Amino acid sequence: MIRRARGDELEILQEVERAAGAPFREVGMDLIADDDPPSISELAEFQRAGRAWVHVDDRDRPVAYLLADVVDGCAHIEQVSVRPDHARQGRGRELIDAVDDWARGRGLRGLTLTTYADVPWNAPYYQRLGFRILADDELAEGLRTIRKDEAVRGLDMWPRVAMFRELP
Repeated sequence: MIRRARGDELEILQEVERAAGAPFREVGMDLIADDDPPSISELAEFQRAGRAWVHVDDRDRPVAYLLADVVDGCAHIEQVSVRPDHARQGRGRELIDAVDDWARGRGLRGLTLTTYADVPWNAPYYQRLGFRILADDELAEGLRTIRKDEAVRGLDMWPRVAMFRELP
């Protein structure tokens, strides 16, 4: 089941993020695996604004989460993370579909995200969900700023792309 994240679950979201980062070691991206999750204050900002969703297990405990913002007239997926022991069960896709509905209800034109180009559960996965890679000259100001910030944080040590999925 998907629902909005609660304020008392933010530490669990950090745990989910740490667990979700571990598989990056398998593809030689230890720095990403060791990256700190969003802070409690960052998570709280998304949660209070109603832009943090969780996928919960049968005990109502989050096993996946998604954070979204509005960037360039689109719902921008800031983060989507799934615990590895709950991966490959459609949870990430269901979270993205929930944000798709949220974006439609706000009259936004699509979904955007940035991700690693060559990691199987990143860009290739999102392409299967209907996202397409944006060329650099297609990036609006907000996405350009996000990409610059990612470069400053060292996230572009591996090829990254911005992606877009149009809302019907």
